[in-house]
Amino acid sequence: MTAADYYAKTAGNYAKTAGNERRLPATTPRLPATTPRLLGEFEGVAPLNNKELHMARVAILDDYQNVARRMADWTTLPAGTEVVVFADHLSDTDAVAKRLVDFDAVVAMRERTPFSRALLERLPRLKLLVTTGMRNASIDVAAAVERKIVVCGTAGLPYPTAELSWGLILALFRHIPTEDRATREGRWQVSCGLGLNGKTLGVVGLGGLGSRVAKIGRAFEMEVIAWSQNLTAARAAEIGATLVTKEELLSRSDVVSIHLVLSDRTRKLFGARELSLMKPTAYLINTSRGPIVDEAALVAAIRQGTIAGAGLDVYDEEPLPLDHPLRNLPNTVITPHLGYVTEEGYRIFYGQALEDVKAWLAGQPVRVLRP
Repeated sequence: MTAADYYAKTAGNYAKTAGNERRLPATTPRLPATTPRLLGEFEGVAPLNNKELHMARVAILDDYQNVARRMADWTTLPAGTEVVVFADHLSDTDAVAKRLVDFDAVVAMRERTPFSRALLERLPRLKLLVTTGMRNASIDVAAAVERKIVVCGTAGLPYPTAELSWGLILALFRHIPTEDRATREGRWQVSCGLGLNGKTLGVVGLGGLGSRVAKIGRAFEMEVIAWSQNLTAARAAEIGATLVTKEELLSRSDVVSIHLVLSDRTRKLFGARELSLMKPTAYLINTSRGPIVDEAALVAAIRQGTIAGAGLDVYDEEPLPLDHPLRNLPNTVITPHLGYVTEEGYRIFYGQALEDVKAWLAGQPVRVLRP
């Protein structure tokens, strides 16, 4: 069976939960079975021999909510395949290496556990590494390929992070966490919020997520301006935004929402100088990656009143350390990297991760990532 045949056969598999069979939503993104970029180089990978097949061990990492087993039917793997789910997170490389040394395959949830060259070299048995999503900056894919470890990904959903961005914006502008807490404590109307209508939304990055955030801003009747390194005026106009310089975006916006991929040129793109350009009444929203913003500079800017506050879903270190200043910083709404965390998204992640493992066991891996 070719990789294309295998994918065509398995793409409509059922996701089973609590004993009930439910098809993945019709809107679930499907990889075309003939995509050569993902399949070509690994066509003809030999299946594991019978002894290996019946001894294959699969680790599912960082299942914080204990949902991996009900989001996909792992019992459909070949008889004898052992699946071990870990709900706790390990940050120490030595501890991760010790935990995974006896596994043939690992399913990693996003970037929760980094797989550096140093770690991969300590996992001689590892032959398959699955990441949820088709991009994972915390995996050294080149090192994996050198060690003949197949790295596979999954599809995902484009809208949950954009929705969470607006949850953070509304929570800040209307002081929802403060009012919720006050009401539960017996107090009534302790703050005066701000409306969005007529305000200026600055969107940094107009890709799949940023463009959704911009369009929702238009629905709130906000003025939408945008900037990124490669953004054109024509692209901005398509989304209903106006292209401006980074400095103008920062100085004009009432809320700045970041939607960039972390890279060498975006790391600490927003530091003390950039934050100083913002209005003292403006808010910063980051649902992309923590290191895009200089975290220490952001804490200082909020404490000093340089900006009004921030809504954050991502951090330099995750999970956020217990003694981190953001935990007690006023005028912030912080969430634990929830942007992609929805049941709909998890069904795709775990469902296609299961397909990745099955295809690899059959010697025909799918959705293969390149360095």
